Amino acid sequence: MLSLLSIRDVVLIEALDLEIEPGFTALTGETGAGKSILLDALGLALGERADRSLVRNGAQRAQATAVFEIEPAHRAHVVLQECDLPPAEEGRIVLRRSIGLDGKSRAFVNDAPASVNALRKLGACLLEIHGQHASIGLMDPTTHRDLLDVFAKASVLKATVGQAWRTLEDAKAQLEDALSRARRASTDRDYLAHVLDELQKLAPQAGEEAALDVERRALMGSEKAASALKDAADALSDGKAEQRMATASRALSRVGKPDGEGANTLSQAVDQAAGALERALNELSEAQGWMARAGDALDGDPGRLDRIEERLFSLRSAARKHGVTVDQLPETLQRAEANMAAIDHADEAIQIAKAALSEAQSAYDKAALSLSQIRHQAGLALEGAIAVELPPLKLEKARFRTKVDTDLTRSTKDGIDKVTFEIAANPGAGFGELSEIASGGELSRLSLALKLVLSSEGGTLAMVFDEVDHGIGGATADAVGRRLARLAQTAQILCVTHSPQVAARAKSHWRIEKRVVDGITRTHVTPLSDGAREEELARMLSGALITEQARAAARALVATPAD
Repeated sequence: MLSLLSIRDVVLIEALDLEIEPGFTALTGETGAGKSILLDALGLALGERADRSLVRNGAQRAQATAVFEIEPAHRAHVVLQECDLPPAEEGRIVLRRSIGLDGKSRAFVNDAPASVNALRKLGACLLEIHGQHASIGLMDPTTHRDLLDVFAKASVLKATVGQAWRTLEDAKAQLEDALSRARRASTDRDYLAHVLDELQKLAPQAGEEAALDVERRALMGSEKAASALKDAADALSDGKAEQRMATASRALSRVGKPDGEGANTLSQAVDQAAGALERALNELSEAQGWMARAGDALDGDPGRLDRIEERLFSLRSAARKHGVTVDQLPETLQRAEANMAAIDHADEAIQIAKAALSEAQSAYDKAALSLSQIRHQAGLALEGAIAVELPPLKLEKARFRTKVDTDLTRSTKDGIDKVTFEIAANPGAGFGELSEIASGGELSRLSLALKLVLSSEGGTLAMVFDEVDHGIGGATADAVGRRLARLAQTAQILCVTHSPQVAARAKSHWRIEKRVVDGITRTHVTPLSDGAREEELARMLSGALITEQARAAARALVATPAD
């Protein structure tokens, strides 16, 4: 419900904070006192069109704030999420909007900046305004189907239709995808076959590039070692070292056995030199053997490095061709195989998709037709229920009709029906749209009748009725007041009225009046006590001169019990 309306610098209102009670609240006052200002301020807070003419003379900005208290299951919670706005903490939503002299406005929801569209979307699910020039909900034909579904208690079946529609749309998309792939098959097949043949022959392996690169580096190092070994072997391969050592050994053998002093020392030195030469020859021969063995170890696969170079070149060339890394080539091969398999089984995929579409279409048609049948039945019941309410509201000549236009080819998430509320204002007149046929007062009373019928079906919005009593009086006005009071048992009602019969049925009563203070005109809103309320009703009955008879009549009005 709407719990607070705060207004700052709107037309003739400088500052006003209205705490609004549940149930039925009447707003009364002389013509031109400023009742419309309250509605303009409320419209500003709800995101309706506004201009700088709302800014009070002498002020820079006009501002209106509307505070709502909602239940956990209220749709406004979903709208807050959809608009990426702060949640309603403890069930409280604060809508605030201001407009400056430059015509630019700023909007906030729960103190967070918001778009005017978000404000309007939230306002539409929090409050309805029915008045002389607007009837939100009834004037918009797009809401009629939802209103009829509420009356029909069709929420579960409607959800089933919505799910069936989503399944149907998905099935259509799957079939279109299968057909699209089939159309591309003839064009893609030759190229894909070439790619597949190329990659299958290449047979890339995960991690292969890194492993080959490591082996390549090792083999390149082996080549350097082999070159060094060759140089060492070449240095000894000419036999000059062995020849020279053999010549030296023969020469030492000719030294003989000298006599005399020092002969023993000479003999020992020659023997040692001869032994060293012999050992050197043996070591040289052994070194040549080890170098030959080392060379054999390096010459295990002389063509391996070339093959590795060729493999790396092939892998990297294929990766560049397909715009991937070498490590991604196995995945590219798998995708090519999958695509080829899909092409080979395109007809099978189409048949499966067609079968799924047929099944989804059948399920949707069944659910949509069931919902349509319920709507047709509910439309007749709604017509009958509203017909009962029209005569007491001075709409006895009017006829209300629920037009349910069913089109099996019109598949939507809400079914196959277009619902329109129509009215024939006078006998013999044709039916037409509400906005074209009904006058402002008639439309407001028709809104009241519709809300009364729907009130037991979950119509829980706060509602504003602007001069619903326009052009009526006496028993008809009393009937309107009683019905507003009845509707207020399940919804919050604010009613701007000139009728004492309507105001007398309200639970709360505000008087709106202009006052001139220091030459400045301001609009004031005063909550009325029981005594002040009787005086206001007497004024409404008798005019400027309030008589005792008028006061007695006012007391009688208040004392008369509601239905």
